Amino acid sequence: MLPAMRLLLTALLFQLVIPAWACTLRLAPEEWPPYFYHNDKAVLTGVDYDLLVAILSHAGCALQVEKEMPPARRNVLFQQGKLDLLMAASLTEERRGYARFSLPYRQETVGLFTLPEKLDKFRRIDSFQGIVAQRVSLLAPRLGYYGDDYERALPLLNAEGRRSTFGTFEQGIKMLEAGRGDLIMGDANALRHIARAQNVKIAPLAYIPYRAPVHIMLNAASTTQAQLTRINHAIAQLEQNGALAAIRARYGVN
Repeated sequence: MLPAMRLLLTALLFQLVIPAWACTLRLAPEEWPPYFYHNDKAVLTGVDYDLLVAILSHAGCALQVEKEMPPARRNVLFQQGKLDLLMAASLTEERRGYARFSLPYRQETVGLFTLPEKLDKFRRIDSFQGIVAQRVSLLAPRLGYYGDDYERALPLLNAEGRRSTFGTFEQGIKMLEAGRGDLIMGDANALRHIARAQNVKIAPLAYIPYRAPVHIMLNAASTTQAQLTRINHAIAQLEQNGALAAIRARYGVN
């Protein structure tokens, strides 16, 4: 093959390959088992991490993992365009102003739990109005959206001093065990994981305050619509062939 022909073919191949891998997206994880956490070998793992790696790989994108940081700091950097994506995002009109949303990649379920010996007392609760009526004390995450029913009950729960908040699920489970609240609310998978790790038995109420799909949220300024299209195509294909379901099942997550 002539040198000029070889050079031309190399250039064409370069043009075909590079765009697929020109997509490098920055993520700052948070220690949040079972979604993101370090295993006993100090390796980052978790259901959302594994789902993200599979999706980006199928989309022809590379993942650049930045240092861990608190949620508030991470959100600021995301809005400044210094991070490209956030996981487990709820789609809101406000966020549409600065973000793009992928197809859903799993469901988020918010649960209510109590200690097993108290379950009979609370098992008939079917709303936050029931919690208010029974004058039940609630432990709730400091940040986050947990459904309209909870939002409507918040003013009265706060006014009567029957809502205490926690910053981490570890802290919340310790507060429940110590009797600081009758019920604890939060991401059902995370609460089960932390309670198991702390050897604390918790029992779920039948009432599910909130269940909704979650998305990969891409920074509108630092990513492109073409990248979102590739990611959505990857999610659709990996759902169809069962790859994402297999990852979720491995962690016991729906």
